[in-house]
Amino acid sequence: MKVAVWDTYVDKRDGSVMHFDIIAPVETDDKEQIYNYGREYLKTKGQEGQPLTSKECQFCHIEALKPEWEESIIRKGYSIVEMENCEEI
Repeated sequence: MKVAVWDTYVDKRDGSVMHFDIIAPVETDDKEQIYNYGREYLKTKGQEGQPLTSKECQFCHIEALKPEWEESIIRKGYSIVEMENCEEI
């Protein structure tokens, strides 16, 4: 399976920038669905309501599915790779 990687930078309420990737099957080509995945993730980090649009989230590249993403993609339709400042506040 091939997945699309969406590079995402969201301004947190404390002023720092949260950087994470949204990983979804390449067949998920609805950008609004990708943004909704990111918004779901933001809720889990205490950042509900922070803007997440094409300004914050852009398609980056396609790659092969990694085993550590598979369960989440099967269960939720997406996986998140935390990069920077993703701790909960």
